[in-house]
Amino acid sequence: MKRSNRMFEVIQILRATTRPLTAATLSERLEVSVRTIYRDIAALQAMGTPIEGEPGIGYMMRRGYDLPPLNFDQEEVEALRVGLAMLSRTGDRALQRAADRICAKIDALHSPLDWLQVSTWGAPLDDPGKGCVSKAVLREAVRSERKLRLLYADAEGTRTTRTVLPLALTYHVDCVVLAAWCEMRGAFRHFRTDRMWDAKMLEDTFSCQGMALRSLWRQQDRSELDARMYQPVGTSGGGLTTAP
Repeated sequence: MKRSNRMFEVIQILRATTRPLTAATLSERLEVSVRTIYRDIAALQAMGTPIEGEPGIGYMMRRGYDLPPLNFDQEEVEALRVGLAMLSRTGDRALQRAADRICAKIDALHSPLDWLQVSTWGAPLDDPGKGCVSKAVLREAVRSERKLRLLYADAEGTRTTRTVLPLALTYHVDCVVLAAWCEMRGAFRHFRTDRMWDAKMLEDTFSCQGMALRSLWRQQDRSELDARMYQPVGTSGGGLTTAP
């Protein structure tokens, strides 16, 4: 997280709290060191941000400090809350933490809507012990166009090591799937994250190729879907095809 973004988050967290928060608590929520929090708070105080408190006791924002409002109407706020709550179904801890930060910003300006409930059932949480790698690593690999080395288990439990060019993540109701070009198969393949036992981001990149590869993948995906739709009644087919 960039320092400017992190300092903005510090402000948002302190605005939303009703009790002093220690630097240790802030560091845990923002996943940085306590020393970094001390530096950020000192910088914010030097810029005139009304943060009160001291090390070992905790910090609070002086009442009355505000930022420009979020100009959403009531239905837009409700749509945001439902959409953010549904991120719990993705099993992506990093996205869930981001959703919590956004909700805190909305709560600071709007009353809570405890009557809007969303089921948390969905894809399994990131848990390497259960064969589920960090989805944040996969998203970073797609963004930065860096190859991944996967230790992957198929439906029968057979494990193989694959080097892939990650192209897209699809969040289904009960699983998350990585679409990638598999160097071993020389073709596009889909990999369920709950069958990944390890995912290491490599130094090798495929810079400036991601957009073109995604376009080819979408064309193939569309063609396969059309073929399944026009299969004669009674033939097998359909469903998500994962990597063999």
